[in-house]
Amino acid sequence: MRLWSLHPCYLDSVGLVALWREALLAQAVLRGKTTGYRHHPQLLRFRQHPQTLSAINAYLWHIWQEAKVRGYRFDRQKVRKPEKLPRLKVTTGQIKFEAGHLLAKLKNRDPEQHFALKKITNFKPHPLFSIKQGKVEGWEKGTSLTSTLSQGEREREQQTFEKN
Repeated sequence: MRLWSLHPCYLDSVGLVALWREALLAQAVLRGKTTGYRHHPQLLRFRQHPQTLSAINAYLWHIWQEAKVRGYRFDRQKVRKPEKLPRLKVTTGQIKFEAGHLLAKLKNRDPEQHFALKKITNFKPHPLFSIKQGKVEGWEKGTSLTSTLSQGEREREQQTFEKN
């Protein structure tokens, strides 16, 4: 499960569709409608929000809006227009980490998008998040993400983080 902290506008079509599906799964988990993924580390930040279900709904709403801008037909019935909520915090380190991870994914999957994003120096967060100074989020460390990357891929991602 990857619930990007980056703004959904950076995702290619494959990434945006996957994010929609994974965020719907996260919503089901947070509602107690499934037994899988209950302890997934990326859900921690939503669980810490004072309005957990409203926060995941708002997260989905912004994904739905990006899909609508692109002409996709995501099911509007699965989300409602969000109320005004306190924003979640995301660290500068996490944004840089995710930007590097996204660039690594796009290098082969969508070279044109990869080339366009490589020029960005300050990635915007998902609209539900506000940025604070800090390192990569603690829940990110030790996940299968870093263990599935080769040493060379990890080194290239680290170089990307340092450039940004």
